[in-house]
Amino acid sequence: MSTFPSASRYVEPWLRGTHSDVPAAGRAVLHALELALDDLTQWTAGLTEAEVHALSLGLTPIAFHLRHIARSTDRILTYAEGEQLSDVQLAALKSEIGRERSQEPLSTLLAEVEASFTDAAERIRVLATANLDTARSVGRKQLPTSIGGALVHVADHTQRHVGQVVTTAKVLKSLRT
Repeated sequence: MSTFPSASRYVEPWLRGTHSDVPAAGRAVLHALELALDDLTQWTAGLTEAEVHALSLGLTPIAFHLRHIARSTDRILTYAEGEQLSDVQLAALKSEIGRERSQEPLSTLLAEVEASFTDAAERIRVLATANLDTARSVGRKQLPTSIGGALVHVADHTQRHVGQVVTTAKVLKSLRT
């Protein structure tokens, strides 16, 4: 069963009264992920598999953004938890940015996003109860952040890529005529 309730066309996630058991910062991140899944599902509906993987008008393929949203969420939360990336996570990162583009169906890509968000929800619930000012470091350079900074970045980064998916989907659909 999904952690995320089905989309409502009239009420955004932050107004649905969900996750009231989670401290405010974590709740906001969970709502951002719910909104992301709502938007991704809505705006990719009706796209062909070719469109999902298209390099059109210099826009990054929707497939890249979907993979990146799912996998970057995991990576950012790993840093928030005070860990460094595993070999599996590093290999996934390399496959995301590599020259070879995989051709997973849209349904598989959306399922990866939803599974990532379901996993993230449990992690966010735990992190949201911690001191959000607790120092954390990111990447090989050990760039400074905090648990709170990483949590906010999960929401911000996800929404940034969702915006790219929405824009690209609109462009691709407009090119059909």
